[in-house]
Amino acid sequence: MGEKDSPGLPLPDSSPITHHPSPSFIDTHCHIEMKEFDADREEVIKRAREAGLEAMITIGSDLEGTLQGVQLAELYDFIYCSVGIHPHEAKDFTDQTYALLQELTQKQKVIALGETGLDYHYDHSPRDLQRIVFRKQLELANETGLPVIIHSREADEDTLNSVRESGVSRGVFHCFSGNEAMAEQVMALGFYISIAGPVTFRKAVGLQDIARRIPDDYLLIETDAPYLTPEPFRGRRNEPAFIVNTAKKIAELRGISLQDLSRITTLNARRLFSIGTVPEKGEITYQIRDSLYLNITNRCTNKCSFCVKFNSDFVKGHRLSLSHEPSVEELKKEIGDPSRFKEIVFCGYGEPLERLDVVKQIAQWVKDQGGSIRINTNGHANLIHRRDIIPELKGLVDSVSISLDAQDAETYNRICRPSFPQAYEEVLSFTRRIKDVVPDVQVTIVNLPEVDVAKCAEIAKELGVKFRVREFNVVG
Repeated sequence: MGEKDSPGLPLPDSSPITHHPSPSFIDTHCHIEMKEFDADREEVIKRAREAGLEAMITIGSDLEGTLQGVQLAELYDFIYCSVGIHPHEAKDFTDQTYALLQELTQKQKVIALGETGLDYHYDHSPRDLQRIVFRKQLELANETGLPVIIHSREADEDTLNSVRESGVSRGVFHCFSGNEAMAEQVMALGFYISIAGPVTFRKAVGLQDIARRIPDDYLLIETDAPYLTPEPFRGRRNEPAFIVNTAKKIAELRGISLQDLSRITTLNARRLFSIGTVPEKGEITYQIRDSLYLNITNRCTNKCSFCVKFNSDFVKGHRLSLSHEPSVEELKKEIGDPSRFKEIVFCGYGEPLERLDVVKQIAQWVKDQGGSIRINTNGHANLIHRRDIIPELKGLVDSVSISLDAQDAETYNRICRPSFPQAYEEVLSFTRRIKDVVPDVQVTIVNLPEVDVAKCAEIAKELGVKFRVREFNVVG
């Protein structure tokens, strides 16, 4: 939250508004109860829906604004609210304030506590009092089970210490402005990181790097309206509809589509704040950028320590944990016209070549319709099928990406935990031979401390294939 005067509200009558088609967004932090919206609040809300917002959370920052936010949330079905006292207002916190917040947390549309935290930039309230009030609201979070919305400005160490001591592990650091070390500590505590409009500013290089590197599972977006207006509207009052401008910049930084970012951040907001629905069924096809991925099995001959499936059911907002292995006909129906996509990629939660016959049938069908095929594999196919399967891929596959993952067998066995004792040697053999059948071959590694990137690059050169380094916790 930026600097503010006391908000005033008369609230408009509620009226039904039609949902906008995807991509949709959730503004996880705005202050539309404030006086800056008194003249045109209903129009602001309408513009938000027209811009594709499926929900917005109006954030409590003082007692008056908290009460008005609750009232506003009760009028509109897609508006939710939090209740809390900003560190600027800590000087006015009393036992009665705590009792009222406690009472308000029982209301259906109240989905979080905050914003609360510490602000040592302005010191509108004494720092020792800020810490006391912050701890009290963290205690309330523990009592209610609600996530916490945290404001931290020039108070990183004290904020993190307070959170650690409280034991609270659900929430978000809003309008993140810290460095990479701070971001790592925030995520280690289990908290999301929310990015606001300043990421669009030309000189915000540090924040842009953070926005680029936050793992998908920890990313949220917000406006903090009426503050922190993104480009190209900087200098004007911010409003929830402008979240699309922030989203476009973050998507550009991360090299993904706006639709991808919408799906990722909306899923995260639903999960954190328990609003809307989270997909329960695993997807057998999923689109990232302009490629379509086929998720055909959960089976794999590796149990890699870095594999996303041991930490999450989701990749780029797509749920991939399968309830069954899809048939060829199911896959064809899901794919539709394969020529619509840059490529069709066999890549899901498992090793696709576990289902070699399905891969060959779909690949032939895609090629017959002018599509392109890529396979992401761990290189164990010959061991899995106990024969040389490489000639069977000739003419069906345009590119192959093989997980090399280590510079030697010892390291590979330690981090990938393969089912086969000679797996690493087979990965090298598979790579060496498949380049005679498939025109475009690369090996990849994940940039882990125990992996020697330079040696892996030398191995790729010796094998005569391309080489790519994947960042840990960056998938899809």
